[in-house]
Amino acid sequence: MHRSILLFCALAAAGCAKKELTTDSTTTAQRSAETAGAQDVPQAALALQLSKENLARAQELYDDGDEDEAKSMLMRAEADAELAAVLAKAEDEKTMATTAMEEVRKVQSAH
Repeated sequence: MHRSILLFCALAAAGCAKKELTTDSTTTAQRSAETAGAQDVPQAALALQLSKENLARAQELYDDGDEDEAKSMLMRAEADAELAAVLAKAEDEKTMATTAMEEVRKVQSAH
């Protein structure tokens, strides 16, 4: 009987253990933005920096026990990281389009 009580207490304590804040999708989005070159595009770099700050704030809120606010801040961090990636990719596409247009103009002026 004594063993059963100890086992029950151990399981109850394990069940009450605080879970970690799940940040995988946010950090993946941040890495994606970095890979896309967000640090080289001013608006994208700003969005990425905000994402990192919001992720840190989300962890602080979670550690302080404000799980709902932490989840909200985590969603903002992920959205900012995704915005940074989109802005970086758009800048890259704009550069490629400008280069292509310059090539077309060269060909046209040669004829």
